[in-house]
Amino acid sequence: MKPMFALFTGVACLSTAVVGLSTTAALIVVEHTGPAWSGLPNAALVLGSAAGALASGTLAARYGRRLVLVMMYTAAVVGALIAFAGVLGGSVLALVAGMPLIGFGNSGAQLSRYTAADLSPEHRKGFALSTMVWAGTVGAVAGPALIAPAAARAEAASLPALSGPLLAGAIVVAIAVIAVAALPRALAAPVEKSPRRERMSMRNPLILGPLVAMAGAQLAMVAVMTMTPVQLHQHGQGLDVVGWVLSAHLIGMFALAPLSGWIADRWGGRATIFCGIGTLTVAAVTTFGAPTSHHVGIPIALFLLGYGWNLVFVGGSSMLSRDLPADQRTRAQGTVDAFVWGTSAAASLFAGQLFGLGGYALVAVAAGVCALAPLVVLGRRAVVPGTAEKAGLR
Repeated sequence: MKPMFALFTGVACLSTAVVGLSTTAALIVVEHTGPAWSGLPNAALVLGSAAGALASGTLAARYGRRLVLVMMYTAAVVGALIAFAGVLGGSVLALVAGMPLIGFGNSGAQLSRYTAADLSPEHRKGFALSTMVWAGTVGAVAGPALIAPAAARAEAASLPALSGPLLAGAIVVAIAVIAVAALPRALAAPVEKSPRRERMSMRNPLILGPLVAMAGAQLAMVAVMTMTPVQLHQHGQGLDVVGWVLSAHLIGMFALAPLSGWIADRWGGRATIFCGIGTLTVAAVTTFGAPTSHHVGIPIALFLLGYGWNLVFVGGSSMLSRDLPADQRTRAQGTVDAFVWGTSAAASLFAGQLFGLGGYALVAVAAGVCALAPLVVLGRRAVVPGTAEKAGLR
């Protein structure tokens, strides 16, 4: 199996499973405890993704990416099986306990984009990592479609209906484990050996620039995306409209990733981030100016929100893959991903508070501020001896 195909298969399987598992887990919690705790499984998954990203950077630096991908995906299989067992036993606690392990698998999928970049020549790194982001399109389509037939199979086997998608998710992730196990053994060798005192500080602009840009984009995207269904519901729109708007958002998030990768290869990661910040700002302004336009304004805003996030995510990842010294980048990449996933949890929490204080318009304003704030840091340029490109010019 070719390495890029193996990585793509793994990410596609993980994204499919995560979408299906998180949706199903929320429905199960609603059945058992009511809607007040429906966000708990996703919060546990996000926190698991953050912890997994931090661990994967450290472990990959010591043992190589191949082994870490196998470990993280295997953890997700175990997490899905724990959740499945929890449903069979009627334990919501066991269901939620499995979600952080699924988040570990999700962090492995994020690590795959950097692995794809490492396997590609310098002039193709942006496009290579963007194909891993594009694999999320598979999950956006297949994940929800997996739920109904899996539930029907479970009922036919005299099991709780919603246990079916959990078991199906475990099977899908197991396919990802098999795929990444076929990666070249060269990826198993340790890739970083630099002493701790020689590692770059996270305050170095080579790291800090992508970090704050990706975190700002994540905050802006998650805040608006989280509150959009609430806004539509309050203005009398049904689930069909909610589904259409979120579909436009998901298309923006994933479908155009190869274009973002091409931009990063052609003009550099920094320019790609600036394009993303501009797109996110337009999305925030559109959201603020047309908060009830569910036919035109909100779908366009959510599409731009998704694609702005994509541009920043691909651009920042490209900078972290190109600009950092090879013997130090793996730990830095894991730390950045951990911070970005942590901001997702914060955005989900504070978006509701902002919505309660000032409605959808205030959420849009906050999103615009979060998107623009990284410009302060991106204006700084790092100087690394020996190459102008590593001075942050890309």
